[in-house]
Amino acid sequence: MTFLHGKSTVVVTQSMALLPVRLKLIVILLLVCQLLCSTIAFGSVLDKDEEEFSEELLLKPLPDRKVLAHFHFESRAPPSISFGRHHHLFPKAISQLVKKFRVKEMELSFTQGRWRYEQWGGFDPISSNNAKPPGVELWAVFDVPQSQVDASWKNLTHALSGLFCASINFLESSTTYSAPEWAFRPDSGNLRYGTLPREAVCTENLTPWLKLLPCRDKAGLSALMDRPSIYRGFYHSQRLHLTATGSSSQEVDSGTVLEQTLTVVLQPISWRTGKSYVDKANSQPSWSISSIFGRKVNGKCVLAKSSNVYLQFEKGLVGELKNLHKENADSETNKLASKDFLSYPSFELSVNPDKVFEEVDNLHSKSTSVLYEFSVEKYNDSHPLDLGLTWKIPVVWSCQQAPLHASRFLMGSGNERGAIAIYLKPTELSEGLKKSNIVDKSCELRVNVFQVVPWYIKVYYHTLQVFVNQQSRAVADVMEKIHVSPSKDKISPGVMEMILKLPCGLESAALNLEFDKGFLHIDEYPPDANQGFDIPAAIISYPDFHASMRFSEDGSLDKSPMFSKFQEKSLVLSYTEILLVPLTTPDFSMPYNVITITCTVFALYFGSLLNVLRKRVDEEERFLKSNAGRKTGRLSTLVSKLSAKLRGKPREPQPSTTASSSSVSFKLIFKVLLVAGIAICWQYYFG
Repeated sequence: MTFLHGKSTVVVTQSMALLPVRLKLIVILLLVCQLLCSTIAFGSVLDKDEEEFSEELLLKPLPDRKVLAHFHFESRAPPSISFGRHHHLFPKAISQLVKKFRVKEMELSFTQGRWRYEQWGGFDPISSNNAKPPGVELWAVFDVPQSQVDASWKNLTHALSGLFCASINFLESSTTYSAPEWAFRPDSGNLRYGTLPREAVCTENLTPWLKLLPCRDKAGLSALMDRPSIYRGFYHSQRLHLTATGSSSQEVDSGTVLEQTLTVVLQPISWRTGKSYVDKANSQPSWSISSIFGRKVNGKCVLAKSSNVYLQFEKGLVGELKNLHKENADSETNKLASKDFLSYPSFELSVNPDKVFEEVDNLHSKSTSVLYEFSVEKYNDSHPLDLGLTWKIPVVWSCQQAPLHASRFLMGSGNERGAIAIYLKPTELSEGLKKSNIVDKSCELRVNVFQVVPWYIKVYYHTLQVFVNQQSRAVADVMEKIHVSPSKDKISPGVMEMILKLPCGLESAALNLEFDKGFLHIDEYPPDANQGFDIPAAIISYPDFHASMRFSEDGSLDKSPMFSKFQEKSLVLSYTEILLVPLTTPDFSMPYNVITITCTVFALYFGSLLNVLRKRVDEEERFLKSNAGRKTGRLSTLVSKLSAKLRGKPREPQPSTTASSSSVSFKLIFKVLLVAGIAICWQYYFG
């Protein structure tokens, strides 16, 4: 092929036109492959952060002879340019959920039992973030226009209902969810909140939750989740919290952080005998991982980036141990986090911890909590981890509580009206605030109250009464801000959000709201209507108080997802009791009784009528037969034969009673139809 100077482009174009079609296809495929390679290279640069998974377990003894076990699993998916990519560790169902419904943040919890704030504490990250009300609680923030939020919420509830084998789809109705403005979360936005207080929690909900983990419950810390051990506890709450991070562009998929926690409060059975103390009233049971869960830790999940077990002694326990150590022995050092922790006279650990941390930046208590870390990486099937704690002397302590203890109850009697009361009483923390601000009389304690009431509980918000120290106060004197959304029949529930300004030295405070009980249609009653109807728990939070835990050392705990979450300042909040309101219920056996009585009346009526009519027909037939028999005797028969011979015609047969009987049967049918028609018309117009 000869190329001329200045005309090479034309010659190449003509030569390309002469190439076979197959060769053209090969060239096009090479160009497409080169383009795909460049796109993948660009995507790999964007996806330089790989997916990560970590598992952690926190064990903590509680003052009432119980043990808190808090499992924490976190999966991270970085932003990606590839739509519908394959996930190595992150659950694909959750990724599709976020992309489909544009979920910005979501939290779902299944809880059985009630968190005891007075015994188990209310001023720490676990109680603020993981203590949930009984049943199902769901809230979500959507990254969609305001007009599409309700549709996204309904679709999300159906998807979660099928994913976790629960009745979450009942939250699709506008009567079961609300849109809080500011009391539930500071930056609500497109937020929807709903609860199902009566939802039962069982293994059918835990199994789908475990399937979201890379190793499920076959390896790692999740293998400790023995179903009988978990569900015989006093409290357990499985929680799923996801957050969409990264770019919000449609071309780049946003990253997602999935946080799965399981909080269980168990009653341990002492695994050792021959204790060195006799005071059983104040004695703490000795326990181990195998005695609590019935299993040992046989190693970590091979897909986990980190796997650790932590044992925490909270502030009150540490302070009590130090006081006992001062009383029982003269020691130069009382620091619990020293290197001689195994020789400490109050307790003994069965396994040497890898690291010991001490809390810092503690503003509300003089003592500090201590944390022991045990790495699971060095344990395997032949050498499992079985952490045990043995108490040598009786110890009594108390957990740090929220500024106020909140409780809620019903007042009134009967099925017509009543009142809801929220009672607040001070705790040790508020007593400390009272002593520290005894001179400053302008000290105020701000309290947020968020309450959702079903539509059939018709609350009169103008009847709000506030009592401080058992004295009635004007609402304007103690109310900083309030937002009320009255309920609409069969459309939306009632929502009340308020901020109270209470004095720091208060002895008690109470809120009262009157209500009337509504009436439901018979189709709206649940199967167990006589049990009563639930009012979801109210949320009490304190905007000026935040719970966090920060531990010293070389910053190694910053790599822990669980303690990184604990270091964030979380709003101190607590849930009140769920109220059970009896409503007026109809007699559900009434339709059955009406049907049976109506059928009985009709049977008696028509049975009697047919019986009477049938008896009259039989009597008439017998009367006609008797008359015919009398007329047709022997003499009449001979006379008829003789007359027939004289006339030379055969004898005509005697007329039978068939015609008469047929006319009688026709009359009978006509009477029955007439009576039935009258009965039907009467029932239609007057029944």
